[in-house]
Amino acid sequence: MVRIFFAMKYDNRPIGIFDSGIGGLTIADGLINLMPKESMIYFGDTQHLPYGDKSAKTVQRYSLGITQFLNENNCKAIVIACNTASALAYPIVKERFPDIKIYNVIDPVVENVAQTNLSKVGVIATRATIKSDIYALRIAELNASINTVSMATPLLVPMIEEGFHNRNVSHEIISAYLSNEKLNNIEELILGCTHYPLIKKEIKEFYGGKVEIIDSPGIVAEKVYRDLHKNNMLSNMDRADYKFFVSDLTDSFEASAGKFIHYDNIHLSEVKLWEKPS
Repeated sequence: MVRIFFAMKYDNRPIGIFDSGIGGLTIADGLINLMPKESMIYFGDTQHLPYGDKSAKTVQRYSLGITQFLNENNCKAIVIACNTASALAYPIVKERFPDIKIYNVIDPVVENVAQTNLSKVGVIATRATIKSDIYALRIAELNASINTVSMATPLLVPMIEEGFHNRNVSHEIISAYLSNEKLNNIEELILGCTHYPLIKKEIKEFYGGKVEIIDSPGIVAEKVYRDLHKNNMLSNMDRADYKFFVSDLTDSFEASAGKFIHYDNIHLSEVKLWEKPS
């Protein structure tokens, strides 16, 4: 009997991840937990934070520039770890870079929610993401029986970036937003910004366990893993390499990221200021 063996193919190039600040680190965390052998390059566009109050053309311009940077650093895949950029720039980024696998953080969450039998789902996000109405539109396409209500919560990102979460002021802001009658009787709440998982505990406390809180890191990580596995693009490195770049190395970024990054092989000393090409 002749036995045929197929060698598993691997791809040890890094995964690129970008966001307007520290929020995308929640996505990086999900990817690292699920795929510890994958090297990653993270880019935080702190100079232009937040994206949520920028125009679509501006967000697209920033996103294309960062994607070009990650492409030049040989990334095999890029995760747009920002809901605003996912809503406004994903199609054009995917079109301009057809040879790289591009993932957004909205579609995996929408697909997950659409498979449920829920009646009413809430979404909180930046103004730009809410204005696009992308969650409600995408969920309706897949499951028209779900009523999706969306509300902009613009103070949350700067609050998180400046390190004011888990304080009295953050409790007051979160309570003021979530008490809005628009969110009455929701069964699930989608955290439509990758910064928001950093205040998930406070949001859960507000609802007292009565509302399921859906954030994207684990869901997005599963999507990326399945796709890379299917295409024989997973890494088999013994030790992954992590690099961090920012467009403006602020004190608040270092302080907030320092609290968030807790892996032994990730050090904030590796965060580098991105030098924009002249």
